[in-house]
Amino acid sequence: MSDTKVWYITGASKGMGLSLVKKLLAKGHKVAATSRSTAAFDHLSSAGDQFLPLEVDLKSEQSIADSIKKTVEHFGELNVVINNAGYGLGGALEELTAEEIEENFEVNFFAVVRVVQQSLPYLRKQRSGHIINISSIAGFAPGTGWSMYCAAKFAVSGLTEALANDLKPLGIRVTNVLPGWFRTNFAKADAIAYNQNQIEDYAYLREYHEKMNHMDGTQPGDPDRIADAFLALVGSQQPAVNLFLGSDAFDRAKSKIAQLTTEMETWKAVARSTDFNS
Repeated sequence: MSDTKVWYITGASKGMGLSLVKKLLAKGHKVAATSRSTAAFDHLSSAGDQFLPLEVDLKSEQSIADSIKKTVEHFGELNVVINNAGYGLGGALEELTAEEIEENFEVNFFAVVRVVQQSLPYLRKQRSGHIINISSIAGFAPGTGWSMYCAAKFAVSGLTEALANDLKPLGIRVTNVLPGWFRTNFAKADAIAYNQNQIEDYAYLREYHEKMNHMDGTQPGDPDRIADAFLALVGSQQPAVNLFLGSDAFDRAKSKIAQLTTEMETWKAVARSTDFNS
């Protein structure tokens, strides 16, 4: 029996998504890849029928539904759905406009909701499949200066864990992937937005934004190794619900867990004090 699968990947024209597409194709898998323009995939034209480029508006439920339908019609099935599209948003909450906040949640969270909703009818019918939502280590252990981005990624993480519970009886697996820093374009301007309004009292946050701007090319994660990690995940009989990807993400998560454990012990008496006295 062949181990090749049909993968549907959003935000696949650059960064982690593009690296994943290339590696999966090289390993013989079938890939449907979304972007705002299929021209972004012209360099992959040699992949033939093994590759399906899709122009998709992730803000449109109909556009997503059409793309998933085309994927199933083209390949005959759907095995793995990867929600990878997203972008960073820097700035203090007080500085961000309603439009900046809404746009970040539209792409980072609500697009995930739409893709999952539209793919589930096919996965339910099969009683199989694997949904992988790309959150971020910032969706578990938030950094400084990225409050709204962290909030959106926390929402992705929470949704994913809940889906893992809800969909398990249907044979559908769900994993929350929380990457650290990978050497992709994510530190570049086309993957990060910053607040337009600036308040002087939050000037200290710009230091964290500058750190981001200067780290491009020095990130510890190798994007060419992501595909193997995902293949191990999808091939496992007991796949992780939460996968911290990269040594930096893994170590940061362990530090957060240790901090949380200490805090819980410190406040245990207060936490338990609100129960009825038996």
